[in-house]
Amino acid sequence: MIFSYVRFAFAAFFFLAGILTVVISTFGAYRFDYCLNRMHSAAIGDTLGLMFTLIGLMILEGFNFASLKLLLVIAFLWMASPVSSHLICKLEVTTDSHLNEHLGKKDD
Repeated sequence: MIFSYVRFAFAAFFFLAGILTVVISTFGAYRFDYCLNRMHSAAIGDTLGLMFTLIGLMILEGFNFASLKLLLVIAFLWMASPVSSHLICKLEVTTDSHLNEHLGKKDD
């Protein structure tokens, strides 16, 4: 009986952490002016927010075959999301001719 309340408390903590992470990263994506800053904010929300939410689902579901599938989804997202964000940022760096102005560097 007490175990179900503890499990629900842990799951609620992870759900709230995931929701808070996604909300903060959404505000960051709208607040920042430069593309690379927006990509960083979106990548954090994508990886951490979804990870916390899926861990909360794993705790609520209990540790069975469905939680193994959720763990595989977390592993896929942790591999795919940073790679795609990196490729988009690399494209921005190679195509932006005014990158030094955005970064505050002076040309040598």
